[in-house]
Amino acid sequence: MANTRARLRTAVTVARALVSSLGSRRNAAPAGNDDHTVPDSIAAYDHTLTAGIEIAAPPAEVFALATDFSRYDEWLTVHGGWRDDTPARPELSASFVQKTKIMGMPIDVRWTVTGLTDTSIELTGTGPMGALVGLSYQVEPTSTGSRVWVDCGLGGDPLKGPMGTSAARSFSSELDTSLRQLAELLGGATTATTTSAPTREVEPLSVLRPEGGEPVRHHSGVLLDPRTPVIVGVGQVVHRPSPEGELPDPATLAVRALRKAAEDSGAGQRLLTTADSVRTVSSASWAYNDQARLVADAVGASPRETVASARFGGDGAQRLVNDSAQSITDGLADVVLISGAESGASIVEAQRRGSSPDWPEQPNDVAPRRVIGTEREANNDAETAAGLMAPIYVYALLENAVRARFGTTPEAHLRDIATLWSRFSAVAARNPYAWQPQSFTADELMSTSDTNRPVSAPYPKLLTANLQVDLASGVIMCSAAAAQEAGIPTELWVFPHAGAHAEDEWFVSERAELAASPAINAIGRAALDHAGLSIEDVKHIDLYSCFPSAVQIAARELGLCPADEDRPLTVTGGLTFAGGPGNNYTGHSLATMVGILRDNPDDYGLTTGLGWYVTKHAIGIYSATPPKQAFQQIDAEPLVERPQPRPVVQQHTGPAIVESYTVPYTRDGEPEAVIISALTRDGNRVLVRSKDPDVVDVMAASDPLGWTIDVEGPDACRIVDRMPAPLPAPPPPPVQVERVNGVHVITLNRPRARNAINLAAAKALERALDAFEADDDARVAVLTGAGGTFCSGMDLKAAAKGEYPLTDGRGPLGMTQRPPSKPVIAAVEGYAHAGGFELALASDLIVAAEDAEFGIPEPKRGLVAAAGGLLRLSERLPRNSALELALTADPLPARRLYELGLVNRLVTRGSAKDVALELAATIAANAPLAVEASKRIIDERAEWRDDEAWDKQTDVASVALFSEDATEGVRAFGEGRDPVWRGR
Repeated sequence: MANTRARLRTAVTVARALVSSLGSRRNAAPAGNDDHTVPDSIAAYDHTLTAGIEIAAPPAEVFALATDFSRYDEWLTVHGGWRDDTPARPELSASFVQKTKIMGMPIDVRWTVTGLTDTSIELTGTGPMGALVGLSYQVEPTSTGSRVWVDCGLGGDPLKGPMGTSAARSFSSELDTSLRQLAELLGGATTATTTSAPTREVEPLSVLRPEGGEPVRHHSGVLLDPRTPVIVGVGQVVHRPSPEGELPDPATLAVRALRKAAEDSGAGQRLLTTADSVRTVSSASWAYNDQARLVADAVGASPRETVASARFGGDGAQRLVNDSAQSITDGLADVVLISGAESGASIVEAQRRGSSPDWPEQPNDVAPRRVIGTEREANNDAETAAGLMAPIYVYALLENAVRARFGTTPEAHLRDIATLWSRFSAVAARNPYAWQPQSFTADELMSTSDTNRPVSAPYPKLLTANLQVDLASGVIMCSAAAAQEAGIPTELWVFPHAGAHAEDEWFVSERAELAASPAINAIGRAALDHAGLSIEDVKHIDLYSCFPSAVQIAARELGLCPADEDRPLTVTGGLTFAGGPGNNYTGHSLATMVGILRDNPDDYGLTTGLGWYVTKHAIGIYSATPPKQAFQQIDAEPLVERPQPRPVVQQHTGPAIVESYTVPYTRDGEPEAVIISALTRDGNRVLVRSKDPDVVDVMAASDPLGWTIDVEGPDACRIVDRMPAPLPAPPPPPVQVERVNGVHVITLNRPRARNAINLAAAKALERALDAFEADDDARVAVLTGAGGTFCSGMDLKAAAKGEYPLTDGRGPLGMTQRPPSKPVIAAVEGYAHAGGFELALASDLIVAAEDAEFGIPEPKRGLVAAAGGLLRLSERLPRNSALELALTADPLPARRLYELGLVNRLVTRGSAKDVALELAATIAANAPLAVEASKRIIDERAEWRDDEAWDKQTDVASVALFSEDATEGVRAFGEGRDPVWRGR
C-alpha cells in the first residue's frame, strides 16, 4: 500500500510501461527490521518489501481499523475505491476487486483472503498481464501499544526488467506514508522504519548576469550577447557489466559522463566546480530523491539549484536542455550541468548474481529545487481495462493506425518499418557509444526467431526499444561570457537556437486520430519559425525512436520522409540499437549531434524527445553557427491545433468499425489476445480486449482494418463484416473556440442538451481556458452558448450515471473554482440556469439579451449551487436579492439583474455575442499588464486588511507601472499616436 502517486504494488506492472523489475528474491526483512520475519507466503514471491510502525493504540483497535475496508480512503493512499460494493469485514476465502493507482496509473487488483487470525491477515492478488502480488498485515503488542508490519510480495512475468528496482525503492517510502496516516487515525506513531519527507520552501533564484556586459566575439566575427547559451562540452559512457565486474549506479555513470564532457570542453574539471545549476534526467532504474545533488557533490559543485525532469517521459532530457538555455538567456545561470544515466544492465546482472545493488540512499527530506515536465496518470480506465498499459502495446496499436493511413498491407508495412530500422542499425554500427553497434538487414529484423520473438503485432523484439542498458550522457552549457572566461575556444561552441514543448490529447483513446500528433506539428513550426528556418534547412535529424510508429508520426508532422536515405532520421541508431536508457535517450542524441555540428559548422541539427505514448513532446534546434536572435524556450500549447477528441465509451454494445488493433504474444510466441480500437456509428471510440480464439486467430492472420464487429462488452466481440468500411468522423465538439483579433470566442456547443455541461464539456472548457491563458496574444475571452441559449447547468442525466463535470485544474464545470486571470465576458442568450448561471458569475463581465433569464434552481432538485454560485451572488448582489434567488429557486429576468448591477450590458435578443466582442475589443486595446493588474486588485481587495491594502495594491500595480508598456503609453500619448503594447 502506498502514496498518492503509487497505489498497490502490483502497479509496477503498469510501470512496465517503461518495463519493470524489482530486486532479487530475499527472505529476510530489510535492514533495521531484524526482529521481524517475512511470512513464508510472502517470501515465496520473487521480490519482497517490508514496512513497519509503532502505534500508541491497542492491537485489537489497530487491527480492526486496518481491516475495515470502508475506511481505506482515510489512510491507504493507494486506494481508489471498489469495483463493486465495499467488502464487508474480511472472511477467509473472500474475494473482491480494488481500484488502485500506481504513479497515477489506474489498476484493478483482484484480492482473495488466504489467511486470517485475530491479529493478522494475508491476501493474494492478481493484476493485469499476469502480475502477482501478496500482502500481509501483522499487529503485535508492544509496551506502548502496537507494532504493525506490512509485507508485500511481487511476482509474475511483467515484473522483470530494470525499472522495477527503482519502483520498489520508492514504494518502500510509500508504504510508510500509509502506515503513518493509519497511525494518525489512532493517536499517532512512536517509531517508524523510515522518515517522511517534509515540504521544502525555496527562495526564487536571483539574476546572476543582468542585461548589459561586454559582448563576446565569436571566431566568425559575430558579436554575441554575453548571456547567449552555448554547449561547450559533451560526454557519453557505455558500461557493459561483466560477471565479476563493478555494478555502478546511474549517478556514478552520470558523473563519469560529465567528467568526459569537461575534458571535451578543454576547460577540465574546474569547469564542473563552477556550475550554478545541476540538472539530471530522472533515472528509471534507480529512484533518487535528488540525483542532481549526488552528482553535484561528486564533481565538487555548489549549485544554486538542483533540477530534475518528471519521473517518466523521454521528453525529459530535451526539456532540461531547453530550460537550461532559457535560464542562461534570462541571466539565471552561467554554467549548467545536465546529465542522465541508467544502469539497467547492471540490475539484470545483479539479479543474475542473486543480489541487490548496494547503491546510494538519500534522506527523505532531500529534494530538487525544481521538477520540469508533466506528471499525470498514463492511462484512463478504458485503456487499463483493455490492457493498453505499456508502450509496446500502445505503440503497436498506433503502428497499425499508421498503416491504415498509408493504405498498405501488413506484409508490405512490416517490410517498410524493418527497412527503416535497418537504416537505423547501420547508423548504430558506426556509433562508438551504441549499446548494440550491429547492422541488420530488413529480412533479419522482420523475421521472427528465438532472438527476435514476436511481441505485439506487428512488432518483433528487434523493432522495439532496448531498455536493459548501462548508458550515461553529460552536457555542459554555459553563457557565452562564462565560456569565454573559462578559456573554451569558440570553435567548440554549439548554440541552441530554439526549443519548444507541447502535449497531445493526453489519453490515446481520446485522440481524434491515432496516427497524428498536432503537438509535434506545433513544436516543429514554433522552433523552426523562431530560428528562421524551414525543415529543408535542417540537415541532421534525430527523432525519438522508441518504436517505428513514433518515428513515422513525427516525420509526417515535421515534413520529413522516413525513406529519405540522404537525410537519416537518427544520428545515434535509435532506442533499439544505440540503446533506450530510460528517460535519457535525447541526452545521447544531443551529445552525438554536438560532435556532428562541430564538424559541420554551417549545418543545423534537430533533436526531439517524446514521453508516454506520443503524448509529451519537446524539440531543440542547434548549430555551430551563431543564432539570428536570442534563444527562446517556447510553450507551444497555444499553437496546438487539436481536433475534437473522441469520447471513449466503456459500456457500448453493438456495431463498430475496426480502426486499429494489435495482437500481444506470449514469450512462447503464441497470440494471447487481440486489442481492438473501434469506432461506433456516432464517432465514439470503444476498446475491446478479446481472448476468443476465433477472433484472435483470424485477426492475427488477416488484415481486419475497417472490418465491422459487434461489440458485446469490453472483453468480447464478433466479426460481422470483413468488407472495409469508412471510419466515422468524431462527434461534434462540446466546446468550440474561435480566435478573433486577440479575443478567444469560446462557445458551449451542446444545443440539443441546452448546452448542459457533462464531463467531456467540462474538460473541453478547461482546455479552452488553459489555451486562452497560455496565448500571449490573447487579451480577452468571450464565453457564449450555441443554439440560442447560454447554459442550463450540469448535465443531470450524466450525473445520474455517476459522471460529474469536475476537472482537475479548474474544478466544477471546468471553470468555476479557478477562472482565468485574464478577463472573460459571458454573452448570455436564453437561459443561464444552475451551473450556467455559475459560469456567468465566474466570468468578469456579463452581456445579456433582454429576454434572457438567470437562476439557481438547484433546491428544486435537492441540490445546492455550490459551484461558486452562492459565494459569488453574496458578493455581487444585495443580500435580499441574493437570498431571493437562492431560496425561491425561481429565475430572475436579465433586466432585473441589470438594474441590480450584475449584468453589464442589456442588449436586444440575438446580439449578446456581438456586443460582447465590442466590449472585448475595448478591453483588448488597453495595455495587457495594466488590465491584468487592475483585475487582480479588484478581485483580491476583499482579502486584504485595510492597513495592508495600499502596500498590496502597490505590489500588484508595480509590475505594470514600471513596465515597458507604461513607458510606451506615455510616449505614445505625447506623440499623438496609438501605443504598441508588448506585454512587458
